[in-house]
Amino acid sequence: MSEEAKWYVVHTYSGYENKVKANIEKLVENRKLYDQILEVTVPLHKVIEDKNGIRKEVEKKLFPGYVLLKMMMNDETWYVVRNTRGVTGFVGPGSKPVPLTEPEIKAMGIELNIVEIDVALGDSVRVIDGPFEGSVGQVKEIHEHKRTVIVNLSIFGRETPVELEFSMMEQL
Repeated sequence: MSEEAKWYVVHTYSGYENKVKANIEKLVENRKLYDQILEVTVPLHKVIEDKNGIRKEVEKKLFPGYVLLKMMMNDETWYVVRNTRGVTGFVGPGSKPVPLTEPEIKAMGIELNIVEIDVALGDSVRVIDGPFEGSVGQVKEIHEHKRTVIVNLSIFGRETPVELEFSMMEQL
């Protein structure tokens, strides 16, 4: 395949963004499309909300009703995504998928979250982000296509497998 993956935008029913993301990721896993649908994302941004006088930082969807996909466009991937529950169609004229341009991608900052890691099974890692920040554990599984690893962390004195994104840890 000489074609390179591009970013596409999919329109979803309102409030279905995370469900669509999960459904597409499951289809990628079931159909072994890791090399064709590389990334599925619902871009978020942090906002300060004031509820009853209490200020709180919350994450909101940057583009409500839309999911971004980095994928190779072909008949199979188009069909899989287009027929995913909650998807109303690709963004483009006459629902013909049009990839995002380089300036659009840069403006959104979506390419900036690509983190490469160099860990192997059994390596020790430290969690640097999220609820388990500061914890240290051993890598048990690596899911390159999902950009996650399963790490055994000691939680309440028990070894517990936790799924972490590449960006949430560092190698020791």
